Amino acid sequence: MINTVLMTHIQERLPASKLWAPAVSSASLTGAAVGIPTGVSNRHVHLSQADIEALFGEGYQLHPLKELSQPGQFAAKECVMVVGPKGSINNVRILGPARSETQLEVSKADCYALGIKAPVRESGDLYRSADALLVGTMGYVNLQSKVICAQRHIHMSPQDALLLGVEHGQKVRVSAGQQCGLVFEQVVVRVDDLYFLEFHIDTDEANAAGIRSGDAVYLVD
Repeated sequence: MINTVLMTHIQERLPASKLWAPAVSSASLTGAAVGIPTGVSNRHVHLSQADIEALFGEGYQLHPLKELSQPGQFAAKECVMVVGPKGSINNVRILGPARSETQLEVSKADCYALGIKAPVRESGDLYRSADALLVGTMGYVNLQSKVICAQRHIHMSPQDALLLGVEHGQKVRVSAGQQCGLVFEQVVVRVDDLYFLEFHIDTDEANAAGIRSGDAVYLVD
């Protein structure tokens, strides 16, 4: 049962205006109607330092544009072009800091535009994923098995996980959207000391549910 401590813990993270009632019956909620804030992710790419330099020049460092909700992460000023067999997409944002391995995250709609078949995977699971070409100001990088459609997931701290009664790697159901009343299945729980509580989906999924960043979603049985 979710208690008042959890309610207070979550409400401190979410504007009161976003704590609207869920579209499903309250009997199916896993405890009190506690809103989890949504973060809608547009297409973006995480780059290794080697690929940053291949795209922008030797010794190049990303320039932060704005901080993201997850501590230490930022949207960079730099963007790249993504090229596929069928078409290209300009101004794809780079997220920093640099990672050990490059990973491009797109939506299914982007896949159709590019002419690729990126699988739905958790971050880092790149085996036999899709290919694409990245073009920067000073060069290009040929991505081989580096492109995925990110599996929807919830970031949370160990405290959040304990109070919500879930654990790292668990798959849960999430109710979203007042008008559409959509329930997302197979939502992966990710737990880390540095994570801020947030439900992550891509633009296709957000449009289907009629929600946007900051809107509240709810765990359901």
